[in-house]
Amino acid sequence: MAPLLGSIHPMTPSTSLSTDHSIVRLTGIERARRSALQDRTSLPTGWIAPWVERSWQRCLDIGLQPDELPAFNVLSQQHVHRTLDANQRLVKTAKPILEGLGRAIINTRYFAILTNAQGVVVDVSGQIDRSDPRAHLITRIGTDLSEQSVGTTAIGTALAEKQAVWLHRGEHFFAGTAHYSCAGAPLFGPDGACVGMLDLTGIDAEERPELKHLITQSASKIENALVLAQAHTLMVRLNWPGNAMGSEADGILCLDADGWITGANPSARQMAPLLAARGDEAIHVSEVFGVPYEMLFDAAKRNTGAIEIPLWSGLHLQALPIAPSRETLTVGTQALPHAAKSLQLKDVEVHLIRQAVEIARGNVAEAARTLGISRATVYRKLGKH
Repeated sequence: MAPLLGSIHPMTPSTSLSTDHSIVRLTGIERARRSALQDRTSLPTGWIAPWVERSWQRCLDIGLQPDELPAFNVLSQQHVHRTLDANQRLVKTAKPILEGLGRAIINTRYFAILTNAQGVVVDVSGQIDRSDPRAHLITRIGTDLSEQSVGTTAIGTALAEKQAVWLHRGEHFFAGTAHYSCAGAPLFGPDGACVGMLDLTGIDAEERPELKHLITQSASKIENALVLAQAHTLMVRLNWPGNAMGSEADGILCLDADGWITGANPSARQMAPLLAARGDEAIHVSEVFGVPYEMLFDAAKRNTGAIEIPLWSGLHLQALPIAPSRETLTVGTQALPHAAKSLQLKDVEVHLIRQAVEIARGNVAEAARTLGISRATVYRKLGKH
C-alpha cells in the first residue's frame, strides 16, 4: 500500500501551528485512516472531522479504494466548452474576488480553484507552480475533481456536505492525494441552488485551518455579487436590529418593480426561512414581510435609510432599500445631467455614494475605497439622507 501521508517539511517557529502539534495531528490522521479505511471500524468521536468521516464512507460505498491512483480526468474539449459557456456568469462574477483572495494568500503556497456544481474546474487563480505535476493536474480547466472521481477533497466534500470544510494531508481519501491541504466552501446562486464551489489548496504546505474562514467570506462575496447581477428594480439589505449593516453578513434581496423577489443570498434565506423553504419558486416580498411592498420602494425614494420591518413570524429585521441609479453622476470637469443640477450639494453627494455602492454590487467597503472615504462615512451619509 502507498504511504498514507505525504512528506512533512520542517516548520519554523513562525508557523501558526507548533511542530509538536503538527506531529500529533498527522499521527491522529494516520490512526483514523487505519481504523476507518483499512480495518473498516467506526471511529470514536473526535478522531477526525465528521465531514471527513462521512466522505470516506461515501467513497468506500461507491467502491473506491484508498491505495488506488486518483484519475484526475479532464472532460472532452467539446464538454469543456459547454461547461464554460454554462458557467460564464459564475466565472466572470468570481474573477475580481479571486484576485483579492490571491493577495490574502500570497507567499503561503496556496492557490484558488473555482468549480461548477459538479466539481469541474472552471477557473483558477494565484501562484501555481505548473512545473509541479501535483499542481498541474488539479488546475487544468475541465478537470473533474468531484468526490466520485478523486475521492475526499475539500471540493467534493464541500459540494456533498453543502458547508465549508478544511482537510489536511491524510484526511484526503486516496493515499496519492495526501500531500494536499485544502479549504472549500460551496457557492449558492440567487435561487438558492448550489452553483459551484471555491477552494484553496496547498501542496506539502503548512496547515492553515484559518483558511476555512477566509474561503467562507470569499464565497459570501461571490454569492452576493451573483444576486446583485440579477436584473432588479430595488435591492434590500437585511440584518437584525442592532447589528451594523454593510458587511458580507447582510442578507440581500433583489426585487422587480412589482415586488417579486428575483434573487436572494444565503444570509437572507436564513433570516427569512420561507425563502429557503420555497426553493426556486417565485415569491412576492409581501409573503416574507408583514408590510406593503410599496413601503420599501417609498423608503428608497425618500432616502430614509434603514427601517425596521416585521416578518410574518413576529420577528423584526432592519432593512435598507437601495434603488439602482438611473442616471450617471460624475465629478470633476464633467457636467451633471440637467435633472441633477437643481439638487443641493448634499443630495448629489448621497447620490454619488449610492451609485458607488451599486457599482460595487452592495459592497460598502469597496464603495468607500473607491470614493476615498471611510465605511463609517458611507453608513452615516446613507442613514442620514
